[in-house]
Amino acid sequence: MSKRDYYDVLGVEKSASADEMKRAYRKLAMKYHPDRNPDDKDAEQKFKELNEAYEVLKDDQKRAAYDRFGHAAFEGGGPGGGGFHGFGGGGAGGFADIFDEMFGEFMGGGRRGGGGRSNTRGADLRYNMEISLEEAFAGKKTTVHVPTSVTCDTCSGSGAKAGTQPKTCTTCGGMGRVRAQQGFFTIERTCPACNGQGKVISDPCPDCGGAGRVRRDKTLEVTIPAGVEDGTRIRLAGEGEAGLRGGPAGDLYIFLSVASHRLFQRDGANIQCRVPIPMTTAALGGSIEVPSIDGGRAKVTIPAGTQTGNQFRLRGKGMSVLRSTARGDMFIQAVVETPMNLTKRQKELLEEFAKENGDDATSPESHGFFKKVKEFFEDLTE
Repeated sequence: MSKRDYYDVLGVEKSASADEMKRAYRKLAMKYHPDRNPDDKDAEQKFKELNEAYEVLKDDQKRAAYDRFGHAAFEGGGPGGGGFHGFGGGGAGGFADIFDEMFGEFMGGGRRGGGGRSNTRGADLRYNMEISLEEAFAGKKTTVHVPTSVTCDTCSGSGAKAGTQPKTCTTCGGMGRVRAQQGFFTIERTCPACNGQGKVISDPCPDCGGAGRVRRDKTLEVTIPAGVEDGTRIRLAGEGEAGLRGGPAGDLYIFLSVASHRLFQRDGANIQCRVPIPMTTAALGGSIEVPSIDGGRAKVTIPAGTQTGNQFRLRGKGMSVLRSTARGDMFIQAVVETPMNLTKRQKELLEEFAKENGDDATSPESHGFFKKVKEFFEDLTE
């Protein structure tokens, strides 16, 4: 007997979206599920046919092959002997995987087998570390002390007393899950006897009480690379909390915060530095010496007529760039300082300067501003 078109099986158009096909599958799967139709061979066959159709159409590549070649795409390796293999039979394994995928949230999750060790992963841990801007520039190696849970040395993480072994749970047969019939559905839940471990310990380890882990401070060496920024997260895999009864350990995350600096402000890979300039140096020109983040000094030439807000760029004097040998730039922002606490002679000199300052070219910005103010008030009186 020839196979039905997969789109007809799901009751959707060929242009149906993935969500539309998923909804159609859910509806028909509920209708034809064997638990709702016991001893109904016709319903069982329809459910297998439904499973086969959805398994192909839910995958974009398989769907494209089916749209082009039809059922032949999955028979004998498809056209030309290539293509897809092993997903056209609708066997029991595919049936279970599809149903778990679609209804796993109602069934308490996917199937899980037991084992000699627990599947309970340890918790991830967070460690907050503050570093200076100089340390962010140069990088550093440091040690951290983390209170955590580590594998019990006495029982090697098994949780059982020396000379004994955990036993397979008789309630779930080592699966870690039990099933119960509720109406038309079979509900799967975590085994209450072993808490999903699949094993029970009748004689627990005296040091860890059967948990397979104990509390202890762990000392770790951390390498902070040059160029890290505020908020950078460093992951130390497997250095988090040990898992329950030999389960895999979690990870440790180092969260970095960079302290503010008394001289520099960081802007990505660049550094900003506000430098006060004496009025005479700003007016006549000169040079100043400024510190750099690498501990050196840099000379900056100040041209005559420098104003507050003027910036001077020092290339390659900024922060290190993460995972690179490059460096950002340093920007010097001039702040012209007005003299204070003048002597009598200094005041006389400035007064003489003010009397002789009849040329607006010496203060073009203030002249231009007050000219605009005058025009503004003239406009108001017209």
